[in-house]
Amino acid sequence: MIILSKKQLVTRISHILIVLIGISFITFLLTYISPGDPVRNMFTATGVMPTEELVEQTRQEMGLNDPFLMQYVRWLTHCLHGDFGKSYSLNKPVLELLAGRVLPTLKLASMSMVIMLVLAVPFGVLSALYKDSWIDLLIRGVTFLGCAMPNFWVGLLLMLFLCVQFPIFPVISSSGDFKSLFLPALTLAIAMAAKYTRQVRTAVLEELSQDYVIGAQARGVKKSKIIWRNVFPNALLPLITMFGMSVGSLLGGTSVVEVIFSYPGLGNLAVSAITSCDYNLIQGYVLWMSLIYMVINLIVDASYISIDPRMRLKE
Repeated sequence: MIILSKKQLVTRISHILIVLIGISFITFLLTYISPGDPVRNMFTATGVMPTEELVEQTRQEMGLNDPFLMQYVRWLTHCLHGDFGKSYSLNKPVLELLAGRVLPTLKLASMSMVIMLVLAVPFGVLSALYKDSWIDLLIRGVTFLGCAMPNFWVGLLLMLFLCVQFPIFPVISSSGDFKSLFLPALTLAIAMAAKYTRQVRTAVLEELSQDYVIGAQARGVKKSKIIWRNVFPNALLPLITMFGMSVGSLLGGTSVVEVIFSYPGLGNLAVSAITSCDYNLIQGYVLWMSLIYMVINLIVDASYISIDPRMRLKE
């Protein structure tokens, strides 16, 4: 297996660090200038009505009266040591809260990707093999609807029919078992499957028009062997980048679906942090998601170089 060289790895890691510093500065700046007082939010979350003297004393103890750059450097230094601060609303360390929600989100994202691949790959190949037939038109029409429907609407429809009208699945998906995971995962997978089906169709059609396919057919090679041994592996190459971006989006962009199904993931935690103006938790969440997203992209780059010999020559 071909992996990134030491020089390439150092270059990409340095790029990740630069981007993370930029993201951390912008995130801290936005929370700094946003309306609301984190000290008052902290007391409100505990049910205490503080006096002005107590608020000012707490602000002084927390260093919130210091200049902006001093606050940012202090916060960034703590983050580099693994200390993202304490949640104002939940009164727990931010890192502990984030770490506790990673596994449920990973389970949801993994099941969504599996459902998406089960739907997208066969239907995409089928649509390409029967181009312009009624099968192709039907699949393209369904995928067009899948791309047009927003996740929250799909989730509400699935909940209405499969939880209320026909109580097959639970309304609240908090237990973490298969039945609890299936509906939110299916909600996320429908839109992705629609996009990937169209992409697989386009990639397979492009490969079918290549000279090596015509040559293999002229030599009498079976069509099924050409499709699965030659066309399909080559068609997967442009999908690798999309796949990596989809994984990153699922880890950070499942908020609406998690809220609808009351699923205890990172997205639900982020929505709670935003509604309660929990700045420490918001900042930690943004940094956490940014790091995961960029690490996934690094893995995708390495896998792309490993699969495509032309990329190895360029590197």
